[in-house]
Amino acid sequence: MTTFLLRRVAQALLTIWIVATLVFLLLHVAGDPAQILAPPDMTQIQVQELRRELGLDRPLHVQYGLFLVNLARGDMGISYYSGRPALRLVLERLPATLELVAVALAIALVVGVPLGVIAALTAGRRLDRVLRFVSVIGISAPTFWIGIMLILVFSVETRLLPSSGRGTAANLVLPAVTLSLFSVAFFLRIVRSSLLDVLQLDYVRTARGKGLPRLTVNVKHALRNALIPFVTIAGLQFGQLLTSSVVTETIFAWPGMNRLVLNAMYRLDYPIILAFAVVVAVIFTTINLIVDVIYGVIDPRVRHA
Repeated sequence: MTTFLLRRVAQALLTIWIVATLVFLLLHVAGDPAQILAPPDMTQIQVQELRRELGLDRPLHVQYGLFLVNLARGDMGISYYSGRPALRLVLERLPATLELVAVALAIALVVGVPLGVIAALTAGRRLDRVLRFVSVIGISAPTFWIGIMLILVFSVETRLLPSSGRGTAANLVLPAVTLSLFSVAFFLRIVRSSLLDVLQLDYVRTARGKGLPRLTVNVKHALRNALIPFVTIAGLQFGQLLTSSVVTETIFAWPGMNRLVLNAMYRLDYPIILAFAVVVAVIFTTINLIVDVIYGVIDPRVRHA
């Protein structure tokens, strides 16, 4: 188990390094931050001086070497606009994003998984067809449209819930529901498909043949095994929600890190973008590492994969 864990940790560190390197190289192709930061009346000599102050006048390999050294120390540089450490700015916004994503994922699990089970157990019937139709709508509907519709109904027309900001549980309802709808539909389809496959296996048929109660067969024997691969999917979906909540955060003025990095992209604020990429890579690899460890405990054969 120790060797398995060390191998997965090494793979996680390698992944973080590759992601950081790719983002670093792509940013230096995107444009010159000094030109964006410079006022219109600034001369080229002054722009060159600004570029020197930002450290952008050095050769690319020198900048990359300094970037790796600082990365190892947890220093992602200073934001070009705020003058504050970039990593600290991202980490300050991270709790808001994690709060939104965690609630959205909880909604998806509580709603999507039971609906998927119901759809599988009523396969081919009217209820199954209705649920599948609803899942198609949930997957296809644009997030920004869903958010706007919820604001119109619950904030503008009925005034039941606030349309923006963070602070109370009421502020969290609309953005969390908006962000969760795709995952609800996605989980419904995944659980339905997985459970239908398991229900056709021989051991489930044997359990039925022994006269076991239908609830016992469906829940203890079928559903329990159908949800094993769902662990990976749920973990990856958490990471997906973490990076795809930018539209939701923008619509509802949610002070998360995705809004921060979106503004940084407009301004070519390299340190903020790099810090965001590294934080997301760490979260993704940590989730994958946890899932791998869980699988290694459940199925010892995975340790030798």
